[in-house]
Amino acid sequence: MLYLLGSGGAHLSFEKAASGLTAELRGKRADEGLPYTIWSLIEHLRIAQWDILEFSQDAKHASPEWPRGYWPKSDSPEDDAAWEHSLSRFRSDLKAMERLAKNPKIDLYARIPRGDGQTILREALLTADHNAYHLGQIVALRRLIGAWEENR
Repeated sequence: MLYLLGSGGAHLSFEKAASGLTAELRGKRADEGLPYTIWSLIEHLRIAQWDILEFSQDAKHASPEWPRGYWPKSDSPEDDAAWEHSLSRFRSDLKAMERLAKNPKIDLYARIPRGDGQTILREALLTADHNAYHLGQIVALRRLIGAWEENR
């Protein structure tokens, strides 16, 4: 599970998917009519991962409204600081999920009391799966807008 969270195996790393993008490319749409930009996918990843993490560890956490609360309002980050903030928060929340999943005091198979059958193991695997799915979309979009080198 930690292997998958940390981009092990066939999973692409967040760093590889998000690196080397100019401000213009972060908000560029593909001509093929895809409904998202790299920024919207990065922000969606950040928000969803944060929500999963908070659900896993905070009984008082309230999830955003679905689906609107899981996507940014704009196609582009406001500025470089917003972009860097989103990347930084994604990284720190991923590390927090990894720490939670490897905490020897936590029973990975125990049901989360406020949930409806979820466990920490399920939430960690959900995080890895969700991240892998959208990181793949980022690579596909980067290819469509000419911002991906195969040997990256």
